Amino acid sequence: MARYRATLAYDGTGFLGFQKQRSGRTVQAEVEAALLAVSGQPVSVVGAGRTDAGVHATGQVIAFDAEWLHGDDALLTVLNHALPQDIALRDLAQQADFHPRYDALARAYRYDVMPTSPVRHPLMSRLTWQIAQPLDVARMNEAACLLLGEHDFATFGRPPRGTNTVRVVYESVWRQHEGLYGPMCSYSIEATAFLHHMVRRIVTMLVDVGRGWQSVTQFKTAFRAASLRCAGKPAPPQGLVLVTVRYPLPGQKYERNGYRRDAAPPEVRDEG
Repeated sequence: MARYRATLAYDGTGFLGFQKQRSGRTVQAEVEAALLAVSGQPVSVVGAGRTDAGVHATGQVIAFDAEWLHGDDALLTVLNHALPQDIALRDLAQQADFHPRYDALARAYRYDVMPTSPVRHPLMSRLTWQIAQPLDVARMNEAACLLLGEHDFATFGRPPRGTNTVRVVYESVWRQHEGLYGPMCSYSIEATAFLHHMVRRIVTMLVDVGRGWQSVTQFKTAFRAASLRCAGKPAPPQGLVLVTVRYPLPGQKYERNGYRRDAAPPEVRDEG
């Protein structure tokens, strides 16, 4: 029995989320079904994050234990043949004692917005939040910079367990670029971990700043209040992508929020 580490990409449109549920289609259930089909063994899959319904991934990291005698490349090939078209394994290798959630140092997300879209683009409806107003990206970045560092992010979500809402944000920035069907604004954020719906609530409030519906000062006041009552509704899920999960380099010793690799696992959850 070997421990495997793999990177997973999926279009979240047709799923109720990553985590297996009693009913409904999930990413975890589809991957476990493919593993059963190719190995003949019931296999449990653990993911780095429990993305919610409609949320996509290009860099979800998973782990599972299985008996396989034909090499890592062969396992990657047969699994991708067994998986549905909206899920694919990007890489796979054996890594003993690896845990995708508890070993992670940080997660990075991207949220894509198509501004000034009075007429929607149907081909982008699964991948972006399309809004009719132009966005002031400079003002949005002025507000986004306030999130950098260690703060209480209770305004943007609830913790998965307990009461700790403090997180460390390493990157928080908007970028403009030309997309396939017109101008795009993409928000990138990397943090140690995320509260439930944290990224999508941040995006809603930053977009309101960009539309001129809220000032940077109002955003700062709501953020510092550390109260979920100050937040708006989460942005639509289809604009959100789990891009990457960052891990220590081989042999690197690390501590994160007082957690050592041989200690009890911390309270960690990905954005839903």
